[in-house]
Amino acid sequence: MSDAVRPRVDLSTLPKRMKSLAVDDGYPVPWFVQWVDGKPEFRAMNPQKLLQALRSKLCWVCGEPLGVHLCFVAGPMCGINRTSSEPPSHLECGRWSAKNCPFLSNPKMVRREDALINNAGMRDNVAGFAITRNPGVAMIWITREFEVFRDQKKGAPLIQMGEPQSVEWYSEGREATRAEVQASIDGGLPNLEAIARTQDGAMEVLNRAVKRFERWLPK
Repeated sequence: MSDAVRPRVDLSTLPKRMKSLAVDDGYPVPWFVQWVDGKPEFRAMNPQKLLQALRSKLCWVCGEPLGVHLCFVAGPMCGINRTSSEPPSHLECGRWSAKNCPFLSNPKMVRREDALINNAGMRDNVAGFAITRNPGVAMIWITREFEVFRDQKKGAPLIQMGEPQSVEWYSEGREATRAEVQASIDGGLPNLEAIARTQDGAMEVLNRAVKRFERWLPK
């Protein structure tokens, strides 16, 4: 979250499975959120919930069992490399989050950094290379499968998202335009390219992944 005031949302629009979530200052607290001193720290995931979600196939947002259709909510860089550090959710939970989460739905919101979020208990338990920028758009990756593997550096679990059945895009609580999605890709791709240049053959692999991803952009 940023230092901006978290906007209130219409709780009557919550999907049925999310209605049992705790509410803090007018906003539902996703199941995965870490609680600190009795208050939800929206910026941090609970590491035990991460393992529980993967082992028991639970929705990352509401905590209830998943069905056949799996929904990953992420930025476009995750779509290019088909990798996520966060487990999937129900489609309705993911869509509601993409449209209403203050960070996901507001391109101008900046993630607040402080000693709490940077300590080893909250940031270092996240696998992979974290791109902490606000991507400006939220990607809904709808698939039927995923695989878990280990981050070679940290040993933490990462998720390979399965072949998508469809991909949806949102910004500011509405469907995102092709221009908005492309701007997000242009802003984030240099991060992946910088990593790829440190590994033999990785740039070629990345270029193929970018090309493969183009079919899932808004028309």
